[in-house]
Amino acid sequence: MSGNVVVIGSINLDVIAAVARLPRPGETALAQRVDVVPGGKGANQALGAARAGARVTLISAVGEDGEQYLRYLEKHGVSVQHVMRAPLATGRAYIAVDDQGENSIIVAAGANAALTAHWILRCQDVIRSADIVLVQQEIPTAAIREALTLAADAHVPTILNASPVDAASRELGDLATVVVVNEHENRLVGIPDAVVTLGAAGARWGDDAVRPMTATTVDTTGAGDAFAGALAAALAVGRSRSQALAMAVESGTSATQWAGAQPDGFEPVADLRNLS
Repeated sequence: MSGNVVVIGSINLDVIAAVARLPRPGETALAQRVDVVPGGKGANQALGAARAGARVTLISAVGEDGEQYLRYLEKHGVSVQHVMRAPLATGRAYIAVDDQGENSIIVAAGANAALTAHWILRCQDVIRSADIVLVQQEIPTAAIREALTLAADAHVPTILNASPVDAASRELGDLATVVVVNEHENRLVGIPDAVVTLGAAGARWGDDAVRPMTATTVDTTGAGDAFAGALAAALAVGRSRSQALAMAVESGTSATQWAGAQPDGFEPVADLRNLS
């Protein structure tokens, strides 16, 4: 296995508001600072896999406002030749982060909603040639189903990060080789032998469990994506389950040490005035 990871998922611009504490329902919180940084589960996980040493291709969608983001991804080792351009704004995630590093997120799909099963079919050659395919649920279900089916037909193992969990998660999970969920998602989806992330307690996969090294949390945004990307990279080169889990936990823990979903996230990717 050569470490060829194909990631199929979302690209978002993250609008991050730093607050003293997350607002309760009906409450208004004043932001201490607002930043616009690169995000989206697909892009986050693609970069996570690239940082872990994989050769990564991203299949995704952006609007006309996403070209600078694509150059950023290429600069950091992610092939974007299979990213479609849609007549919509690039997706947005609106994130509040409190003083303890906990977050609350609202996602507007934007161009991600245009990622169709037809586009996935056009990309079938790169999917069939992968060592592993990694998908998440911030894109249309039909596109995910097509990707998992194409990969299975080519005997390519797949990872589904069933997040954000929805009514299709169990069906999609049954199509995937490996499913990654957090504790809350696992209670909703209930897939046997899933990889379960446990936040500060690490992660477990069947009989294997890994606790992270103690670290001071800055921001938990993107930690799960770093975990999934590293897991895919490790499995793509034939690492064992326990080895892959340990690498993923290490990457996820590292991701809590910087603000935003990506370590270079404060490299400008958009002008705040142009966010609509």
